[in-house]
Amino acid sequence: MTEKPRRIAVLSSSRADYAHLYWVLKELDADPRIDLRIIATGAHLAPTFGETVSQFHEHGFSVEAAPECLLDSNSDVGMAKTIGLAILSLSDILDRLRPDLLLLIADRYEMLAPAATALALRIPIAHIEGGEISEGAIDDAVRNALSKMSHLHFVSTEQARRRLLAMGEESWRVTRAGAPSLDHLKRSDLSSRERLEKVLGLDLASPPLVVAHHPVTLIPEETEREIEALFAALEIETGPVVFCYPNADAGHQPIIDRARAYCQAHPNARLTTNLDLFDFWGLLRLAELMVGNSSSGIMETPSLALPFVNIGPRQRGRERAANVIDVETSRAAIRAGIDQARSAAFRQSLAGMQSPYGDGDAATTIRDVLAGCPLGESLRVKKALPLDETGKRYRQAD
Repeated sequence: MTEKPRRIAVLSSSRADYAHLYWVLKELDADPRIDLRIIATGAHLAPTFGETVSQFHEHGFSVEAAPECLLDSNSDVGMAKTIGLAILSLSDILDRLRPDLLLLIADRYEMLAPAATALALRIPIAHIEGGEISEGAIDDAVRNALSKMSHLHFVSTEQARRRLLAMGEESWRVTRAGAPSLDHLKRSDLSSRERLEKVLGLDLASPPLVVAHHPVTLIPEETEREIEALFAALEIETGPVVFCYPNADAGHQPIIDRARAYCQAHPNARLTTNLDLFDFWGLLRLAELMVGNSSSGIMETPSLALPFVNIGPRQRGRERAANVIDVETSRAAIRAGIDQARSAAFRQSLAGMQSPYGDGDAATTIRDVLAGCPLGESLRVKKALPLDETGKRYRQAD
């Protein structure tokens, strides 16, 4: 008798996590052991952020449900209400689906909604990219909350694995898979320069400077300081500059406004609402350097040996490779970082560097674990591990 495929629901709330999930979704969708159900919500449904739910259909995926929840707001109250709206919709969707597992990724605040809903409905959760640190954003607390609410973990680095074990997670539940976004470098047909020039309407004969900057959600006043310093530092740029849209956190609108004003004053600059994921990776492969405070600068640029000038505290504590240049929030510091990133000596120093975030084979690892893990009570009921004789460490932690 053929075993019934296990139903796995995967939730995506933005273009960013979809880019990470793409090859995971491809593997799950193609596996006869798995009945994949995709839920798209959050910024995917928002016109302000490009209504990126269309990308699922363009790439051959079927979307099970697409509940709207993101308020058109630039405030922390809007963020809080978005979580509540998402819970209301997801309660009915997940009750109808009753998946064997719900797969979530990363640390966006919207992910608290599906996690809380699944917890109440006794649906086990698998989580990708737990165990990391980003001290300047609420993402850090969200990530840790998701880890403790989850039953399976797919981490990107060895340090992240050890951190989850130190939090008391049973070792069999934690798998180091690497960052799934890096699978694009091995498996995706990345966009060419000619394609990007057409998409952006920009001459890319000179490699572009890419800016990916988001609000600093734990320190709102820092967002304003960073915006002022960043755009002052960019004022003297003469080559092509490509701005990626910020995420939907409170404080995003001033970043968008300043980027638009910069592009109006600089013919060689473009603001992209959302690039197709193959365009984004093609842009990184072509770029001269990246500037900002995005996790993509920390996690993805090392695989391309692409210099990243990381501004301020948002990514403080996250593991970095040798290509990351950390700078304080000032025009002078950012300019110095850009100059260092462009120096021949720095670029030569990156030859042969390795990324701590994996080698581009995450999707198949995640698929195999999800297809073969135990279900039922053995997965759903987590054990409280004993402490060692000092009372300071879980015995299993290593």
